[in-house]
Amino acid sequence: MDFRLTVNQTTCIGCRRCIRVCPAAIFYQPESRAEILLRNVSFCIRCGHCVAVCPTGSVEHSLFPAEKVHQADPTLLPTPESLMLLCKSRRSNRGFSKKPVPEPLLDQILEAAHRAPTASNRQEVSYVCITDPGMLHRISQYTIDQLARGVKLLKNPILKPVLKPFMRDNYTLLRRLERLLKEHAKGNDPILRQATALILILTPKQNRFGRDDANLVYQNGSLMAESLGVAQFYTGYLCTAVRRDKKTVWPDCSAWKILLFRQAWPWECRILPIPIT
Repeated sequence: MDFRLTVNQTTCIGCRRCIRVCPAAIFYQPESRAEILLRNVSFCIRCGHCVAVCPTGSVEHSLFPAEKVHQADPTLLPTPESLMLLCKSRRSNRGFSKKPVPEPLLDQILEAAHRAPTASNRQEVSYVCITDPGMLHRISQYTIDQLARGVKLLKNPILKPVLKPFMRDNYTLLRRLERLLKEHAKGNDPILRQATALILILTPKQNRFGRDDANLVYQNGSLMAESLGVAQFYTGYLCTAVRRDKKTVWPDCSAWKILLFRQAWPWECRILPIPIT
């Protein structure tokens, strides 16, 4: 155990809030009006809920020292209407301008992503932010090369009769992939769309909730980007390329979420209805 958790019995008022919010059931009260005690402290998932709800600061957690805990001002929170507007306005915008994303905005996006909840609060999410034009070009070319190999395999006249019954979804996408390769051959960038920043969201392979954690992180970062006026979208092409590549040694990760960023055109936003099927 690399932390210390105690209850200051001198200031504790026995409100039982820590008991109600602790997901690991560490806090307990043997009988009515008795002192709040601790058990199985090693089960703590380091979420900080106990510290956050204690009205007297009696729960002392070494990972959440008093000088780093601040009261949130509810008047600064977005209204339900403004939050809903943000959710409705967020789009996977590929209409990028040529203006790069300032580093302070990328920092804010990453901070928002880092604040996302994860399973059991394990927080086993890593980020790689790439802004180097040469590296971005190499990543785009790598993806195209991997997709081209996949197209070649699907079109193989000998293998096609064998593969098609088991890979119908892949053959449905074949035309789209061929169009993608043609666009690249013309000198366009159908993969990264000339994005000036790319964020890779990674989780360890042994984390069975890795993909779920990455999805939660992605949504936080995406909404922050939207609020900052930064165009962004998630692309599965690079994820697909990484997963089908059995030769390149990649980090031992189970989830790859790719966020592409660039300053958006100053277009007016239109909220579109979602058809109900």
